[in-house]
Amino acid sequence: MWVFVANIVFQGPAALTLDGKGRIAMPARHRELLTAMNVSQLTVTKHPEGALMIFPRPAWELFRDRIAALPMDAAGWKRVFLGNAMEVEIDASSRLLIAPELRASAGLVREVMLLGMGSHFELWDATRHAEHEAKVMQSEMPESLKSFSF
Repeated sequence: MWVFVANIVFQGPAALTLDGKGRIAMPARHRELLTAMNVSQLTVTKHPEGALMIFPRPAWELFRDRIAALPMDAAGWKRVFLGNAMEVEIDASSRLLIAPELRASAGLVREVMLLGMGSHFELWDATRHAEHEAKVMQSEMPESLKSFSF
């Protein structure tokens, strides 16, 4: 299964709405990939830029192990990622509940953006995402991308 998981790529944006209980509906294209992976358990944790990261269980285990192996000078970041991680199940209606603590930390109230980021997802407040993306687009391109061919 690990080889198969390594080849799975989540990509693309989805504008979603949190319901009154703090749940989002997983878009069909992502739900189909998760079903193909036989994954219904996801892990949600904080992102360093103010969003949330949502990992399918196998991808979370790889990320968690890499974070846990960091040296003591990264203890604060270990706490951010591992100490805030919450397991969630995709329910029978293809929704996942985002815990109130995590919603508050990312400023999620109603309109959100779910971004497929390869092995995982990012969940942003829609306004915060638009502002962040505009800021990135106006900034200087990093050295690592300057020689990239588009």
